Amino acid sequence: MALNAEPADPIARDEKDLPPKSYADALEQNDDDYDGEGDTLIDEDSIKESPPRPTHNRQSSEPRPLGEMIDEADEARTLTSSPSLRHTKGRLEEVDNRETYADAVKEGLPEANGNGDATSEQKHTEGNKTPEVFESTGKDEVPRTPTLRRTHKRASSKDLNGVIKQNDQPGEISPLISPKSLVPDPAVNNHEVVFESLNGKSGDNLASLQPGNGYYLSMEQKENKATSAAPPPKFDGRPQLNSRNRRDSELVSGRRAGANWQRSAIRWAPFNTPLQRRLQTGLVLLHTLSIAGLFALFCLLCSIPLLWPILLPYLIYVLLSRAATDGKLSQRSERLRQSKIWSLFASYFPARLHRTEELQPTRKYIFGYHPHGIISHGAFAAFATEALGFSQLFPGITNTLLTLDSNFRIPLYRDYALRMGLASVSRESCENLLTQGGPNGEGMGRAITIVVGGARESLDGKPGKLRLVLKRRKGFVKLAVRTGADLVPVLSFGENDIYDQLDTEKHPWIHKGQMAVKKFMGFTVPLFHARGVFNYDVGLMPYRRPINVVVGRPIEVQQSANPDPAYVDHLHAQYVDELMRIWEEWKDTFARGRKGELEVVE
Repeated sequence: MALNAEPADPIARDEKDLPPKSYADALEQNDDDYDGEGDTLIDEDSIKESPPRPTHNRQSSEPRPLGEMIDEADEARTLTSSPSLRHTKGRLEEVDNRETYADAVKEGLPEANGNGDATSEQKHTEGNKTPEVFESTGKDEVPRTPTLRRTHKRASSKDLNGVIKQNDQPGEISPLISPKSLVPDPAVNNHEVVFESLNGKSGDNLASLQPGNGYYLSMEQKENKATSAAPPPKFDGRPQLNSRNRRDSELVSGRRAGANWQRSAIRWAPFNTPLQRRLQTGLVLLHTLSIAGLFALFCLLCSIPLLWPILLPYLIYVLLSRAATDGKLSQRSERLRQSKIWSLFASYFPARLHRTEELQPTRKYIFGYHPHGIISHGAFAAFATEALGFSQLFPGITNTLLTLDSNFRIPLYRDYALRMGLASVSRESCENLLTQGGPNGEGMGRAITIVVGGARESLDGKPGKLRLVLKRRKGFVKLAVRTGADLVPVLSFGENDIYDQLDTEKHPWIHKGQMAVKKFMGFTVPLFHARGVFNYDVGLMPYRRPINVVVGRPIEVQQSANPDPAYVDHLHAQYVDELMRIWEEWKDTFARGRKGELEVVE
């Protein structure tokens, strides 16, 4: 549009004696009284009511400072009426108060079609001049020179090198490129083209367009890759990587924290464990640590000088007492043996006692318990307590479980053992128990339980296996001949399954050390482990695995003061055969997970 040589400023026109050029004159010249939408004409009186511009002596053809024009634009925007009037170089311009282009689209303005372009009447070709038009614009705070607005000429996709794909389909709106619109307008439903705000070192912001699908497609075609366009990444406020960089890049990640907790080798007990199971665990723990715990308690009491006058005489009594070997069972407490707390102990595994035949209360018996295991929990539950109902299965029989004589030299623990009816496994103790007491005073109706394999057999106590140290163990047979007691084999299924221990075959030097301890100390120390109080895999607590104690048929023995070796061997063979019979008959019932058959060694 050519510049008008005639000044538009009212003051300048007055100085040159030119008639006033008002907005009404402009309407008469253009022969356009209203915009065709039914809007009323703007009265000329409203022009006179608009704020006057300050006077100046500058000629209309001289350039004006940008600051004055910005101040005038701000003053014009303070008017709240819509449409408002702004006086710029003597020309009135209709300003739309809509915030965004999307608002204009919603209200159905005729200035834009569905593609965000001007109407077909406003489009122009390159080289042609476009006449002045009055158009509605969005709120734009960026300062610019107050020149006449022209219709927007859309750049072709070829000029933008494929950055913006031209879209002429109705219903799809392209966002207006505006320095203020650095994020996608929520009213514009187009996720393919979004804006990015890039800050330079100088502090200036750059409004950039993210390439759409057409850009990715053209890049893939140039590189002879797949023809399908890669979907653009979603806008998340961070710089995006194109599909090529994302495919070529490689990430090496570390391990995820806490991912292996669920696959941990240690299985922890839940907090909602029933109270009965907690009581079972606590009672088994007390019995397992009874020796160490009671001895530690005695040492603690010795640290109190006020108790020395009591502890010193007690210690002398423990060393000289014969209560564990005299066979009188004077400290045995049936009330303690029949206490209900032992039912919690036996139900921990659980343990069961099974009888093959009834035993006559007019005879005396020697129960041979196999195998020893690590601590012989099954023997304690079956023969030291009434938790499994020994007195109901074998009425009229008074049974005594035998243990090492050294255990009765431990302060406090020896009293606990004597109350439970335990006695020494020494020869003197065995003969006294079987020859004293009973209805006739000669041991009738008495019985003793001996763990025949002893500490040596405990080293072979491995889950799924049953190796009995029995070939050379004939002392209990000779004892039976001297006292006239019948032999009763007892086989405990599951005694070896409640603990795991170190495989001595892979570590022979450990086995030699254990045998040396047994030779000089009389007992051995197996390297075992099982579960804990609050977990199922690490600790010294026995596993919760069933123990089934099967009592076999009794082997009748003829009493003799001097046992014949041949007769002893004959009784020993019968004893081993009865053990084998129990195993063959009940192994499929009580030893389904076995790893081998019964072996009798040494």
